[in-house]
Amino acid sequence: MSSLSSLIDLVSQISPCRLCRDEPAGGLLAHEPRPVLRVSSTARIAICGQAPGTRVHASGIPFTDPSGDRLREWMSVSQEEFYDSARIAIVPMGFCFPGLDSKGGDLPPRKECAPRWRWEVFQRLDNIELILLVGLYAQKWHLDGQKRGNLTETVRAWETYKDFNPLMIPLPHPSWRNNAWLKKNPWFGTELLPYLKEQVHSLL
Repeated sequence: MSSLSSLIDLVSQISPCRLCRDEPAGGLLAHEPRPVLRVSSTARIAICGQAPGTRVHASGIPFTDPSGDRLREWMSVSQEEFYDSARIAIVPMGFCFPGLDSKGGDLPPRKECAPRWRWEVFQRLDNIELILLVGLYAQKWHLDGQKRGNLTETVRAWETYKDFNPLMIPLPHPSWRNNAWLKKNPWFGTELLPYLKEQVHSLL
């Protein structure tokens, strides 16, 4: 079976997935699952975020919110480039919106999703050369024990991961909630973002 047909078959299995409702590894998901991801066998860049938020749950399209606007700005790509799944895959740590906590923030990605699907998805993304690790959950999973202590330390050590194959670049979440973090860490804009844009454009 070719990687293309194998990937199409896998996505057809993920789309109706109800693990977080039928076999929850914790609290029951409070709403109907709606897995959101975009993949293709030709994509050279993978964006690995946390999980869909309320707007993405409604639209079924990843990063259709202000966080997506900021992430596209960081990458210096247009919406057309960003949503071209032939070039950019979007594979969150949890495919479904996990719900909101008592303060109105998004809950962590569901625990059922990554162990069941993540390895299988990346086994079929044959051409990925760059993985953007957006947030702590993606960094913990993909850096395989080489993550630094917290998110700031991990992102600050971005040059440590230059020799990874595929290349991995850790990023904070582009949410407005991280505005204070961005102000406290000006090196992110002056050192890491130019490198990020250079790598992205070399692969598009």
